[in-house]
Formats: sequence, C-alpha cells, structure tokens
Amino acid sequence: MNISACGLICDNCQFFNKECTGCHQTNGKPFWTAFQENVSVCPLYDCSVNKKNLKDCGGCNELPCKLFYNLKDPNTTEEQHLESIKTRVSVLKS
Repeated sequence: MNISACGLICDNCQFFNKECTGCHQTNGKPFWTAFQENVSVCPLYDCSVNKKNLKDCGGCNELPCKLFYNLKDPNTTEEQHLESIKTRVSVLKS
C-alpha cells in the first residue's frame, strides 16, 4: 500500500500512476503543485519530511496540525475535509 506523507492512501487516488506517482516518489512534488501559485513542494511533505526529517506526518506530535486544517481541497465540503483529516490521522497512527 502506498501512503502519502499526509496519510492519503495513494492506491485509492484517481490520479495515482497517471498524473502522480506519490509524494515520496516525487520528493514532495505531486502533480497538483504545478497548478498552485507559489507552491513547489507540498507544505505537509515539506514540513514533515524535509524540515522535521520524519517519514511522514504520523511521527509528528502536532498531528493534526494547523496545516492539515488549512490545506483543504477546494472540491470538498468542510464536512468532507474534516472527515478526511480524521481518516488520514488514523492511517498515519496505525
């Protein structure tokens, strides 16, 4: 199973192995970063892997942090966003 630094299960993503090979394979530069102004690396990957030298956000004492709450997919509702955070934290803690 491929899991991103933020706890997304890559294998369940519609973009995996098409537009994206996962953040660990792209050094935190998944396909969507190309469409974001002033974002070259996923902020969650950058924080956990690059700055804190962790394998993923699961090793961080602040999980879920402010970044988790602030990085919302614009295509989801607030309820879906909060449920996604809950699920990803569960994946990272297991």
